[in-house]
Amino acid sequence: MKCFAIGVAVAGAMALSAWGQQPLAGPHIGYAYPAGGCRGSSFAVTVGGQFLDGVTNAVFSQGALAATVLRYEKVINQGQINKMRDELRELMEKRKTVARQVRTRSGGNAARTNLLVWTQADTRALAEIQRKMEAFQRQPSSPAIADTVIMRVNIDSNATPGKCELRLRTTQGLSNPLVFCIGTLPEVCEPPPAQENFAGQFRKSRILNEQTPIKSRPEIRITLPTVVNGQVYPSEVDRYRFSAKKGQQLVAMVSARDLVPYLADAVPGWFQATVSLYDAKGKELAYADDFRFQPDPVLHFEIPTDGEYVIELKDAIFRGREDFVYRLTLGELPYLTGIFPLGGKAGTSTEVQLRGWNLPQDTVTNSYRQAGTYPISVGKGEHLSNVAPFLADELDETFDKEPNNNAARAQVVKLPVIINGRINHAGDTDLYRFDGQAGEEIVVEVVARRLMSPLDSTIRLTDGTGNQVAFNDDCQDRSAGLETHHADSFLRARLPATGSYSVQIADAQRQGGEEYAYRLRIAAPRPDFELRIVPASINGRAGLCYPVTCYAIRKDGFKGEIKLSLLDAPPGFSLAGGVIPEGQDQIRATLGFPAAPMAEPTNLVVQGRATAGGQTIVRKALAAEDMMQAFYYRHLVTAADLSVFAGGRSWMRNPLQVASRQPLKIPVGGTVSVALAGPTWGFADRVQLELSQPPEGIEIDKISSVRDRAEIVFKGDAKLKPGLKGNLIVDILPGKNAGAGAKGKAAANRGRVVVGSQPAIPFEVVR
Repeated sequence: MKCFAIGVAVAGAMALSAWGQQPLAGPHIGYAYPAGGCRGSSFAVTVGGQFLDGVTNAVFSQGALAATVLRYEKVINQGQINKMRDELRELMEKRKTVARQVRTRSGGNAARTNLLVWTQADTRALAEIQRKMEAFQRQPSSPAIADTVIMRVNIDSNATPGKCELRLRTTQGLSNPLVFCIGTLPEVCEPPPAQENFAGQFRKSRILNEQTPIKSRPEIRITLPTVVNGQVYPSEVDRYRFSAKKGQQLVAMVSARDLVPYLADAVPGWFQATVSLYDAKGKELAYADDFRFQPDPVLHFEIPTDGEYVIELKDAIFRGREDFVYRLTLGELPYLTGIFPLGGKAGTSTEVQLRGWNLPQDTVTNSYRQAGTYPISVGKGEHLSNVAPFLADELDETFDKEPNNNAARAQVVKLPVIINGRINHAGDTDLYRFDGQAGEEIVVEVVARRLMSPLDSTIRLTDGTGNQVAFNDDCQDRSAGLETHHADSFLRARLPATGSYSVQIADAQRQGGEEYAYRLRIAAPRPDFELRIVPASINGRAGLCYPVTCYAIRKDGFKGEIKLSLLDAPPGFSLAGGVIPEGQDQIRATLGFPAAPMAEPTNLVVQGRATAGGQTIVRKALAAEDMMQAFYYRHLVTAADLSVFAGGRSWMRNPLQVASRQPLKIPVGGTVSVALAGPTWGFADRVQLELSQPPEGIEIDKISSVRDRAEIVFKGDAKLKPGLKGNLIVDILPGKNAGAGAKGKAAANRGRVVVGSQPAIPFEVVR
């Protein structure tokens, strides 16, 4: 990667520390413990992460929560430990000397002058060193969760139950968002592990030694219903004892992967919790390690006799560390296992059948004015059930009519249509017949797994003689960021002749039952798209630009250009390079910050506009985090808000401006120059300009500057393909002469620190 130095004047005396104000990696949090609390409560929360220096407060997506930072603990290195050992030795020697002096004086000897005195400050210093050294013994193995912040969280009694998001605010900006739960049940937290039982285990917890003996903390007595907050450490088993009555329908729900969706450095990529129920004699009565296709286990059991019972929770293969956080909800509580139908037509009322445990009713009636996915839950007294998704659409809908499991009994439907059906039993199939015209394009799509159905669908399109036209098993949907097995099916086909056609739907595993519901769409393509903006937290300095990535999730073959813009943004924000070219799935653009620092973070909304079939499509982008699972797989996990924060002023009067006509026309095997305009140029300080993640085959050839103008020359490789479009983003880094004197040299030698970026420069490759 080429770097080029260029002279830039600064506004007044530049603070040398400004070079380090925008690190290459921003604040990141990996877990919160406990990961939630009851409405109307106040409690301590520990957040583990990285680059959390200068933490000031927490930011919640719901205003009914507030937090006060109590303490920040940065990971301690071996050099600091050696220094603390020396200080500890000196304090211990001083305490012995003082004790010896006291004994000497009490023995009748004459008082001596210049005696040492043990003070309260010495006591506090000794306790603090011992605490830090104990913390070092429990130091996490993963640097991503090594820094810890302890804060007190207050949840208002009127807070809305459910999930919200937590971010930490530091001097470097906002962290990524993390799930934080608001409950209505009493809650308990298991105490931290005893040092003598777990010392030394933490630093080798990333990969469990199979020879490590299983450890069990003392049982904790709880009263139902309740939520238990806990953390699982290596080879640990947590047990909770409670009393129950005969006939009670006990439900135990574990939230673990639901709290921390993906772990980058663990296989399978999350905390795989298991839950077991035992009677007073230690006999196992029930066990769960998941719920259908969902990794978090749910257990339902009817209590056989009055008595004592124990619920046990552990990791499936006895792994553990600080971010193996869980919330165990236990009691005779309502739980939805499924609904039918899984959706309905927007603007009409749909009666929905409910399936589950301890439900107060069998049906609910829903009506939604617009298409979209909506949550369904029911309450039993003060207790709310889990949420089931309900999908509203604009097409006409119908229900499957049995028997329709072979060609002779295929159900006749008229397109376009959405069919709500079930694979009723193992080996069942449903067939639907329709008439089509030669050359007509149709889409066949199943939505089931994305709506909490266990169906692993397959679809087959055949003509009137039974010949296969198209088939599909699984189809990836990047908008479903929490799915790791994309089990829903999709196909798009052009009908070869006028006549009768059939669509067959089945379960790939040949399973079935009342819960194996689906929504089957058979219709002409409806070109559309969804948008994701990464990252969900954007930090910077006032007056500069920073890269963002926008992903287009195209649907039904839509390939058109998508124009991005900020919607009702506060003054000063700008989006450069906001066009996703035709046929491309993503673009890196830049977000420009206002010239003045922000007192508080704010939320932005990005929308995309495109044209398809003569119709204008407008969609809002959802904020998302690009998460890695198990060292390899990547997922776009959505967040509630796109939060931005500019915590300080830029060291430049104004960002450099591109004065050349855009988009740039980069010739294959040739060069093109870009003129930059800015404030008065000088030579007191120097910066480097570097292309950020450029397309393969495009690089900076040279940079020149004369007084108030500069020029960047871009070079295109001879192997570039004409028609390629995108953005070029030029990062600003400190140069070799970042400031005067020793401090300036130190600032320049801190490593690769990206101060900001120039506004994105659109380009097109031409012959």
